[in-house]
Parts: sequence; structure tokens; C-alpha cells
Amino acid sequence: MKYYENQLNLSNIYSECAELFKEQQPEFLDLMNNYLDINSYISYEFKSAFYADTGRPRECSLYGYLSALIFQKIFTVPTDTLLIIILKLSSELRNFCGISNVPDASKFTRFKQDFCKYLEAMFNDLVEITEPICQAINPELASILSSDTSAVESYVTENNPKYINSIINKLKSYLKFKNISKSDDDIYKQAYKSMPKVSEADPSIRKMYANGHFCYGRKFGIITNGLGITRHIQFFDEEFKSKHSDFIFEDTDSPNYDKTLSDSKSIKPMLTDFYSLHPTFSHKIFLGDSAYDAAHVYEFLLGKNSDGNSLFEKAIIPLNSRATTDKPDCPINEDGVPVCPKDSSLKMHSDGITREKRSYY
Repeated sequence: MKYYENQLNLSNIYSECAELFKEQQPEFLDLMNNYLDINSYISYEFKSAFYADTGRPRECSLYGYLSALIFQKIFTVPTDTLLIIILKLSSELRNFCGISNVPDASKFTRFKQDFCKYLEAMFNDLVEITEPICQAINPELASILSSDTSAVESYVTENNPKYINSIINKLKSYLKFKNISKSDDDIYKQAYKSMPKVSEADPSIRKMYANGHFCYGRKFGIITNGLGITRHIQFFDEEFKSKHSDFIFEDTDSPNYDKTLSDSKSIKPMLTDFYSLHPTFSHKIFLGDSAYDAAHVYEFLLGKNSDGNSLFEKAIIPLNSRATTDKPDCPINEDGVPVCPKDSSLKMHSDGITREKRSYY
């Protein structure tokens, strides 16, 4: 009889759980509620565009969409589908976002597509707001800028492994029929060369080498500070290329070489756009990988401008091991410094830069 008296019914379980959730909300959501007012960061133009008369009232507020997407990024929720599931299961998160009816995946997609430029403007405003915070956390790390490039791979036929494998198999069959012997590397290079430069589904999706492998996608550059906080993101789309006519994509037989060329050419327009958006910003040190090891990059980063000042005080870039010289009588040592062809211990010294035919010596 005692056993039955101590059993819990469903009503008791629900009441205890509800009381627990009410008294001990997740600490992070409490901090967000207390210290972050998302509405204060939404511009009037953004609100006007979102709440413009469309003939049908919106089921979810602008605050709700932004709060949900911020939560998604902070907790690295990989897909909108998973975000929607979490929203439906967590009443605390719905209350935090101010959402009563959770939008479906198509509405999240349309929100990001329709209001892309407003989201970008909001991000740039947040960069301005967070810069003093970064300086207060660690002035030394905040004075460092690091740049890199990557790509967003697209869901196109050319990214299917079966597509490239079919080309490789055809090449192998052709070479076997012709009794021609070639290494696997040569076959892969030939297959890469024969692939179309752009995707058949969307010309803006290009063939490239990113994230350590060959793919079709949209390339972008990213700038972060020494604290690892993102300061600038730029897609190399048609708008970017029309604004910076000197930035072009290269297509050679070597995907690694293509990446090095495009990376070294991207740094100048990226930093130019970054500082035009944030003219009061200044940084001391630039960090980059070996893809930026080019003479024109150093000149841009460390050269004196019209005011007699340089963009950075230091540029820390590893030597590019893939760099070669077209002058066999001018060897280069392991430190990347030209040496005397008769005595490798004698290093050559810079005597200036010649701009004839835009060549650097």
C-alpha cells in the first residue's frame, strides 16, 4: 500500500518540471535578456522594409527572426531544420525570441534572402559597436588583423563525386585504349582542366580550390582580429568584381596555384572596403598565410601612402614554398632571399622597386 501512495502521477511531474523551468532558466538566456537589447541594433530602414505592407500580416516579428538566428550562430546549430526543432521543443527559447508560432524552413530562407543587405548593414554596425569592447579586452590582440579566404560549396551536380569520377574514368579508358601511360596526378590535373569553369546551374558558382579540396562554390574573404572575432566578410561576387576590376579569377592546371593568385589579389580590395566602412579603425600587425607572400602585397601593407603613413607596422606572412623564379641564374635560398649564383652564402640586397611592366625585382 505504501508503494502506491508514493507513486507520481503525470500532473505532479508536469508541475515540478514547470516550476523547475520557471525558477532555473538557462544562464545564457538570462544573460542575453539582461544585457542585450537586440531591438536597439535594428535600424529604422530594416524595420520599415520588414513591416512594409505585403497584404498579409507576418506571423513572426523581426525581433523573433533575428533572435533565433543569433541563437543558431552562437550555439553552432548547423541547419535551419534543427533550429526549428529546438524552437518547438523549448518554450524558454521561444519566450526569449518572442515567438509564438515557429516559422517553417522556407520562411527562414526567404527572410535571409529578402533582407540580405539589411543583415549586412546590421553586421557592419555591430563591428563598430564591438571594436571598443575588443580594445578593452586586449588592446594588443585587437590591434592585429588576420585575413583568409574560403568558399561556400553549393548543391550542384559538379560537386557530386560521381561527376569528377566519371571524367577520370573516361580519361583512363582513353589512355588505356591509346596505350599511353600517365600517373594518377597527371590524370587528375587533366580532369580538373577539362571541368567547366562555372556550374551549368548557376554561372556565379565557379570552379575553385578551397578548404583543402577542389569544389564548385562561391568564394569569400574573411578578416578577423587577434581575439578571433570576425570584423569583415566579403563575397567575391559580380558586384565585388565590378567594383574592383583588377581582381580576377585565374584558371590554370594547378588548383593550388589558382588559390594563391586569387588570395594575393583579394587582400587589397578587401582591406580597402573594410577601412572605407570603418575609417576610424587602425591596426598595427597583419597576419596572413603563405598565399599572401607576394611583393605587391608587402608594398600595399607596408608601403607609405600619400600621408606618409603605412597601413600596418608589421606584416607576418610565411614564405610561399611554391614560389619559384623564372631566372635560373638567380637562385633563392631557404629564406626566400636571392643569392649570388657563384656563392650561395652571399645574399643579394634590395636596391628598390622598378615598375616597368609592373614587374618586381
